[in-house]
Amino acid sequence: MHRRTLVKALCAVAVTVATPAISGTSAFAQDYPSRPIRLIVPFAPGGVSDTSARVIADRLGQRLGQQIVVDNKPGASGNIGSAMVAQSAPDGYTLLLGFDGTIVINPHVFPKVPFDPVKDFVPVGKIGDAALILITHPSVPAKNLKELVAYSQTRPEGLSYGSAGTGSTPHLAGELLKARTGLKMTHIPYKGGGQAMGDLVGGTLPVLYTAVAGAQQYVKTGKATAIAVSGASRVSTLPDVPTLEESGAPGLVSDSWVGLLAPAKTPKEIVDRLSKELNVVVNQPETRERLATLGIDPVGNSSEAFGKQIQADLKKYGEVVKTANIKVE
Repeated sequence: MHRRTLVKALCAVAVTVATPAISGTSAFAQDYPSRPIRLIVPFAPGGVSDTSARVIADRLGQRLGQQIVVDNKPGASGNIGSAMVAQSAPDGYTLLLGFDGTIVINPHVFPKVPFDPVKDFVPVGKIGDAALILITHPSVPAKNLKELVAYSQTRPEGLSYGSAGTGSTPHLAGELLKARTGLKMTHIPYKGGGQAMGDLVGGTLPVLYTAVAGAQQYVKTGKATAIAVSGASRVSTLPDVPTLEESGAPGLVSDSWVGLLAPAKTPKEIVDRLSKELNVVVNQPETRERLATLGIDPVGNSSEAFGKQIQADLKKYGEVVKTANIKVE
């Protein structure tokens, strides 16, 4: 009898001890955020990535009632800053501005990256897509994709095309385009899109795959010829430029994207709150207008949908890297 009473007492204690832990987690999520949030941008200040981060941070911070501090941690093509977030406490107070290049390309082109893009992060939501554009110097006698493919095949050495660097999204997009269309090109890596653009405008580089934001002024002034954009739809700033799909390359979409991620094991309640508020922010007219000026087409989606795209892009670019044997030493 005494033994049974003791067992009941111990069970009661166990329930009493366990209950606060559960309610504590719920209370923690309900109180979130109770202090400023740090948003890691794995690139240097001043670029499109940094500017887009500040646009989102300001507006998302207002929705959450806490300041979101943008913290630039550049290095190793985004690997250093991304690893910092992967190793941070999963409490919602350290977030990552994630890019396709860092999350779905770097793991394939670097011998080793200090994070697992799937196991070390939980997607919060996509902010938007940054369409790429294929442009040529006006001296190239081709005005569309079909003509460019035909012209490249008449030249024994093909055409040289530039990108922002080995393993960059434009580089892989170019390799994918070659594989799908028969376009005969040789990649020329640059240390940034600006340098490559200078060579194209100067006439020493015939073809360039780059971001729309950095190319549109040259297209509008006739210093570069737009062949096609890489997105699923035309971009608002260059409405007369067709997509690759419209140009005869069905299924070929190679947008660059940007989104928010949190460390793995961040409580679902916090991820859901962040995702909900991010979608509100992305769909605000002033946010959409500001992002559009940066060449970003605002999207906004759920954590689950963003996660599915990450998985699909990891597979897609993994195949491109393997076929083209791309490596960053």
